Amino acid sequence: MTKNHIIGHLDMDAFFASLEERATPRFKGKPLAVGSDPKNGKGRGVVSTANYKAREYGIHSALPISQAWQLSELAKKQGKEEVIFLIPNMQMYEKSSENIFNIIKKYSNTIEQGSIDEFYFDLTGKTFKEAEAICKKIKAEINKKEKITCSIGLASNKLIAKIAAGINKPNGLTVINPKCNEKFLEPLAIRKIPGIGPVTAGILNRKNILTIKDIKILTKENLQKILGKAGGEIYDKARGIDDLPIIENREAKSIGGQITFEENTFNIVAITNHFLEHSNNIFKKFKESEFSKLKNIIITIRFSDFETKSSTKSFKEYITKNDEKIFRLESLKLILPFLDKRKNQKLKTIRLIGLRIEKFLK
Repeated sequence: MTKNHIIGHLDMDAFFASLEERATPRFKGKPLAVGSDPKNGKGRGVVSTANYKAREYGIHSALPISQAWQLSELAKKQGKEEVIFLIPNMQMYEKSSENIFNIIKKYSNTIEQGSIDEFYFDLTGKTFKEAEAICKKIKAEINKKEKITCSIGLASNKLIAKIAAGINKPNGLTVINPKCNEKFLEPLAIRKIPGIGPVTAGILNRKNILTIKDIKILTKENLQKILGKAGGEIYDKARGIDDLPIIENREAKSIGGQITFEENTFNIVAITNHFLEHSNNIFKKFKESEFSKLKNIIITIRFSDFETKSSTKSFKEYITKNDEKIFRLESLKLILPFLDKRKNQKLKTIRLIGLRIEKFLK
């Protein structure tokens, strides 16, 4: 992208939790975590979203729900309010996400939805001052119509806009002039760069590389020796270089999901019943999609020792929306070898099953 581009990145603030507070006003101001049922510390799964009050307890997205419950219990012992745990209401979240997309659409013709609660939008052709005014209008309209807040980053490319959106949460608006891209990035922790996760950060931290400015001390060749191909990408990102375009109407590459059992199990009847119910839900989503045919079914099994295996069935002739019985049978054929010694020689108990479909035709 050239310096003439102006890109916004809109990120909803604690989206799921904010919508739950809107739906139930008595939750306002109380610590709230949306995710799986903690079952008094014995639950499986993770936190989807925690509101800012719950984050003060150390609860955050992707935290195991059992740990979130323990942190809530610790807070309660300290005289604080215990956390309210809620099961996700995806229908409500998806409806609000669609409404937000339509609000942004009034101000930009080029929008990329990064996830259910984040959006990139193009304001190229405006001045930064004009673009900032538009962002304020978008924020105000979302707040008025959806009764929740968002944070927006405004910059010359997607990378800087995304990082900027997270700087002044919640309800922030951060504008980065292109001339200040590197100055803006340098003092930030390396984890702020998309693509640097805990493992990569650990490798760099052990070399005393803590901030984005520290990364710039290394040559591209050195970074590639340390991190492989990703090193070259991180070299560019540390300098605010990003040429990725906004991609409109991104088509789904796959449809799927997974089930984590409350307890590790080898109860074949229970596993197959859960799996068949899950496959029915996946096929229902396929029937509701814009696609008419699918080619691949992939199942994933995670055992109690966290070993994970997958198996794929690719059809010579595509599966259509009228082939639900075939889909159910073929899906079941994929999972059954993991329920005996064909693909589970030690007959290990199972922690998780997943099902995904891909390679679609319209």
